[in-house]
Parts: sequence; C-alpha cells; structure tokens
Amino acid sequence: MKHATSLAQIGLANLETIVAAARTWKSEPHRKHLRDKILGMLFFNPSLRTRASFEAVMLRGGGGAIVLDAGNNTWKVEEREGAVMDEDRPEHLKEAVPVLSRYVDALGVRTFAAGADDDVDHEDRIIRAVERYSTVPVVSMESAREHPCQGMADLLTIEERFGSAQGLPVALTWTPHIKPLPKAVPNSFLLTAAARGCHLRVAHPRGFELHPNVIAEAQRYAGASVGSISFTQDQAEAIRGARVVYAKAWGPATAAGLPPESVRAQSDWMISPQQMNNASEDAVFLHCLPVRRNVEVAESVLDGRWSCVIDQAENRFHVQRALLEWLLN
Repeated sequence: MKHATSLAQIGLANLETIVAAARTWKSEPHRKHLRDKILGMLFFNPSLRTRASFEAVMLRGGGGAIVLDAGNNTWKVEEREGAVMDEDRPEHLKEAVPVLSRYVDALGVRTFAAGADDDVDHEDRIIRAVERYSTVPVVSMESAREHPCQGMADLLTIEERFGSAQGLPVALTWTPHIKPLPKAVPNSFLLTAAARGCHLRVAHPRGFELHPNVIAEAQRYAGASVGSISFTQDQAEAIRGARVVYAKAWGPATAAGLPPESVRAQSDWMISPQQMNNASEDAVFLHCLPVRRNVEVAESVLDGRWSCVIDQAENRFHVQRALLEWLLN
C-alpha cells in the first residue's frame, strides 16, 4: 500500500510523473478520475487552501470528502503509545484511524510541529502513527516535518514560469513573524527544489537553522540532480541574481536556545521591493500563504509584478489531483 507523507516516500521518479500530470490536466478541471472515491480528512490544525483545494479535487473529480476537525467537530484524539487517557482526549488513533479507514478510500492528515523540540518534530509522530494504524493510503496535508503537496505546487509554479527548474538560481529566505512557525514548508521547498536541480541559496539569521537530517537529505538530492545548496546569514547575498525568491517565516532551531520573541527581532529581513530589485530582472516571488503583510513581506511586493502567490496557491489543486490519481488508481 502506498502512502504520500514525505518526498522520500513519494519518490523522485513519481515526483516528476505527478508534476507532469498536474501540468497536463490544468486544461481539464472537471476530469472525473476520482469517481466514487471518498477522501477522509483529519485536521489537527487550521487550514484554508489545503482544506478547500482537497475538497475541490474530490468534488470536481467525481468523488467526495469527509472533513473532521479533531477536537472541534469530533473528539480530541490521543496519539501517544501507552497513554493513560485520563485527560481531555477520549479517542485514541488506534481506534479512530482503523474505523475511518473502513469508511474512506484514502485518509489525509494535517498536523503541525509543536516547536518545543526539533528532533521530536522531525520524528513526525502523529502522521507516522496514522500510517501504522491505517488500512488505506495516507496523504500528508502538512505534518511536523514536511508539506509535500506545497512543495510540488511550488515546483509546478516555477516550471510553468521558466520551463524547467534545472539550474535555476533560487533563494529561500527566512522572514520575520509575530511568533515561531513550523519548518515543514521550508523543508519541503528545500527538498523539492534540490531534487529538481536548482542552485539553492538558503538565508536565515544565526540560530534559525533547519534540521540537519533534512539538510543532509536535500544535499543528496542536489548531488543526484546536479543542483547545489549553500547557506548564508546574508539575505542580500542569497537574493542577488535569483530568478525565484521564496520567503517563509519559521521558528528558531530549538538547539539554539533563542527566545520565542527572537522571531520579531529581525525586521530588516522583511522582503521589500529593494530586495526584489537585487534579484534577476525576470524574478518571481513565492510564498505558501497565509502571509502577514508588511511583517513578512511588503504589500508592494505581494501586489507587484514579482508575485506569483495566487498561481502558486491554485497549483495546490492541480498537484493534489495528480497525487491522488497516483495514490488511488
């Protein structure tokens, strides 16, 4: 049984197949390739694009979706092995997931990193537990470690604009926020862009390093694809000459011991037209959304000629259609 909860699990050959199918199917928005299929969606965290895009995929594809918000329209769910369930979580994944598996053809799960320990978040315990107990394919709608659907949509957006991602100079830059955020999106962009042969420059302040295991995986992909990855604490250096500028806030590495308020302390890292003017003349700006205007990114960038964030969000629909086709059919 196939699952789709990480790029490694999907596989690099299948990544190419899925993105190519997504591009081809954009002219067929009502393709009925999921007729009579049901996707169960279990959300531990809020969503706008992910929920709407997956529901739209199922409805336009001829199937249906069941949406469950853990702790809101359903019971709070316990995932810990051996837990004494005397708190406010009356349902365990050991029962919830096998039961849901008997109602649906695939199960989507969305769960964020807790942010207290990068090594624990890297283990992706909730989504790994769902895989263990599920008897149907599991798809990640973002987990503590990765957001593979976002990474594929990012890749599709880049390839639509430039024809190929191979050899493109790409900047992935940290941006400030009002609070620490998970690292799943920058992780997935790093992995996917490396797998497609981009020349990546990753910029972040000291203490905001991504997990070393994710970096090592991305370096392996870059080596196989003739891409490259470098890291800098100089945002201008990363952006200079880039044809893609991807901005995303994320929290400090827990090993760095930085206080949570340190995410506010680097306001000069906000993406502005001045930074974008240092990129290539044909550069595009990407962000996964939601975005805090004039905190992470100046609104003149989001509303300006560089911005592809709406196309990027639309492409979530297209890659998820192709992903579910690969997963279910």
